Amino acid sequence: MTSASSNRPPAKLSTTVQKRLNAYTLAAGAAGVSVLALAQPAGAKVVYKRVNKSITPNNTISLDLNHDHHADFNIYDSFTCTSFCEYVEGAITAIPLRAANRVRGYAEFGYPFASALMAGVEVGPNAKFFTGKKYMVQGGYDQGTTTVGTCFGAWDNVRQRFLGLKFKIGSETHYGWARFNASCAKNGENTGVLTGYAYETIAKKPIVTGDTGGGETLGRLAHGAHERTPR
Repeated sequence: MTSASSNRPPAKLSTTVQKRLNAYTLAAGAAGVSVLALAQPAGAKVVYKRVNKSITPNNTISLDLNHDHHADFNIYDSFTCTSFCEYVEGAITAIPLRAANRVRGYAEFGYPFASALMAGVEVGPNAKFFTGKKYMVQGGYDQGTTTVGTCFGAWDNVRQRFLGLKFKIGSETHYGWARFNASCAKNGENTGVLTGYAYETIAKKPIVTGDTGGGETLGRLAHGAHERTPR
């Protein structure tokens, strides 16, 4: 026997109710998209942070690539003026803070220097890394040469160049980069600005300098949206 209710025609919603349901559906869909968008950095392979940190003579800035509240590298801007400034020397130096951490570099004039990489360079197992600190740039003068002075190193007055970095998270090796502008002064008072850094979350996988993991905005939401936007 068929019930009377099964023979009833489908109820028609009023125009007002239908509009409300449509609006609700659109809002719920938009919210779902937003949640998915915000969730993307958690699964991102590259974690990036944009910053604006100046480095000045006799000061240090630290790099915590994986945001675990433990610095992986220091960037130190030294300045020495002996006696009556007969000899002046300054250097910006990249310093690994763990024995296993490394900076991509080269040797010149008997000194270890850090490479100033262009964007799009692969940093990984095939790159040349060296132990210990690496000079980014050096500048200074001896008595009687104050109008001449010297500046040498790959970071002699450059913009948007990258340090290639190798570091440990626990027992696993990861690769990263840090982006700087640097200025060498012949009086030894060198300066620089750290403008961003990133690392590859998959152990032993190379990273490409300048790769921010598919979007700076989402990276900032996941890793410090309160930071000030660089000028």
